[in-house]
Amino acid sequence: MQRALIPVLDTIRENFAFDVIDASFFFPDGPAAVALGKRYGVPVSIKARGSDIHIWGNAPATAAQVRAAGRNATGMLAVSAAMKADMVAMGLPADRIRVHHTGVDQDRFHPVDRAAAKGALGVAGPLVVSVGALIPRKGHDIVIDAVAALPGVTLLIAGQGPARATLEAQIARLGIANRVRLLGAVPHAEIPKLIAAADVSALASESEGLANAWVESLACGTPIVITDAGGAHDVVTSPEAGRVTIGDPLAFAAAIGALLADPPAPETTRATVTSFTWEANTTALYEHLATLAAEHRI
Repeated sequence: MQRALIPVLDTIRENFAFDVIDASFFFPDGPAAVALGKRYGVPVSIKARGSDIHIWGNAPATAAQVRAAGRNATGMLAVSAAMKADMVAMGLPADRIRVHHTGVDQDRFHPVDRAAAKGALGVAGPLVVSVGALIPRKGHDIVIDAVAALPGVTLLIAGQGPARATLEAQIARLGIANRVRLLGAVPHAEIPKLIAAADVSALASESEGLANAWVESLACGTPIVITDAGGAHDVVTSPEAGRVTIGDPLAFAAAIGALLADPPAPETTRATVTSFTWEANTTALYEHLATLAAEHRI
């Protein structure tokens, strides 16, 4: 990555004396950004999002590079307070890490007429959605088992990945193919309508930073049921936002069932993420990068 970017940045540098390099993922972006920052004499910021810390930050082949990048970066961003804590536990300096929450397009993700939206999807009755890659870490198998224990509840899973065949076999084995569907890759433009149609959004992740799907669901007025992973408590700050529970089918079934039995008003759920806007995200990022640049010039 470093070698590929040098000729690109050399060309850019001729006409644009950039002040800072911002890497949006810790590996491999982080180590490359630090090396490039030294080449061009500019400060470097690296953002931690989830698997870049939890997976690459612990994998034997890459952990040392991730740690070195963080220690040599001028500043760092973390998508949640929990992510910052994980970074500090790795030995990265806390005073150089700023929590930077994701933003959500609140014009695209908003409540809709839920009954009409369900009808467009061919669903009648309670609907649960899960949005995430079909990989073991996302815990789709747990949500499928949970919905199997909730008669009459439909589950739609949006995402693709290597675990599809395993999940299809699970659905067939449980005899719930009539109410659990794997949608595959769903176009981005269709995701807001899918989420807003649901009564509950569920994701039983083993690890997360702060999942976009959490915030997007809440902006749609759809409460979430999630595991205590990453920044779960940054978003589930009240019962109207949903439930944080353990990664167990019965626990998920109980939490989903409780929300279906006593659903919060969509606008009340949406109100829990009014601070998660792209405007707030942009302002905080600009302030962070401008500070790094200004301090570097002193």
